[in-house]
Amino acid sequence: MKFVDSALISVKAGDGGKGCVSFRREKFVPKGGPDGGDGGRGGHVWLRTNSHLTTLLDFKYKRNYTAGRGAHGQGARKTGKDGEDIVIDVPCGTVVRNAATGEVIADLTVDDEKVLVASGGRGGRGNQHFATATRQAPRFALPPGTGEELELEMELKLMADVGLVGFPNAGKSTLISVLSAAKPKIADYPFTTLVPNLGIVRYEDYKSFVMADIPGIIKGAAEGRGLGLQFLRHIERTKVLALLIASDSEDIVAVYETLLGEMKRFEEALLLKQRIVIITKMDIAPEDFAMPSLEEGVRVLAISSVTGSGLKELKDELWQRVSTHESDKKYIERRAEEEE
Repeated sequence: MKFVDSALISVKAGDGGKGCVSFRREKFVPKGGPDGGDGGRGGHVWLRTNSHLTTLLDFKYKRNYTAGRGAHGQGARKTGKDGEDIVIDVPCGTVVRNAATGEVIADLTVDDEKVLVASGGRGGRGNQHFATATRQAPRFALPPGTGEELELEMELKLMADVGLVGFPNAGKSTLISVLSAAKPKIADYPFTTLVPNLGIVRYEDYKSFVMADIPGIIKGAAEGRGLGLQFLRHIERTKVLALLIASDSEDIVAVYETLLGEMKRFEEALLLKQRIVIITKMDIAPEDFAMPSLEEGVRVLAISSVTGSGLKELKDELWQRVSTHESDKKYIERRAEEEE
């Protein structure tokens, strides 16, 4: 399935039905009064999250959604039927904005969450409502309301427990293919991964967590270079960030600082998330390789996805962090207090 993480659609709620102008006509009931019924309400447009969806691909093929119109009122005080609502399913992690104003309408993160994005027009009122002592035969009805119409920008931010971040060819795809059943494309040239990949990592009995392989970030990604700007948004939802650096990198510390710098320029709050550093490709590490000394409090692990070295310790560390994860808000507040 093709991965699509942004879409633009048009939605139109249903118009209300017309109110009826009618007068009672029955045998033995002379000069019957007004009995025009109300029109039905127009259908609403709803968005609903569906955990079985992982992409916005459907919206590339269908962009226009229109709810049903309310039925017109009838004589004998008969109210028209309400228009049929439509419910549009989207993946968890979808951010919905008004395309015209940029206003965030909804940030949908919970499965089966439902939000109203366009209200149907009210039904017109029949002439039965407008009879008075001095106006006993009103020949008019209140016009119906018009359903809301707008364009929606949808942006998908993947929901994952662990996000793998690193330069191209840092070993992210190989790692997720070894730890999970995901089968991303793997090759010995940069930018092999062009879309994010999700994998479920099994841990011991009946435990698991979701890992996301984010396409390679390069220096300047936050300004639009490479693919980073397109996919940096996906690490905003992760609980733990795993920064992957190849053991054969010329300067591991410089690579680490570059990754932090790109995340900071994109969204400074990313630096307040829990993170660990993973030194990959230890099977081809230089003979004089020495574990780097990075900032205090950041765990550094060395692994080889080819030989399996260090993978058990890595899974233990990731599970411990995911299972004891604080909400981002609480974690950011706590880190800020510690830094003060």
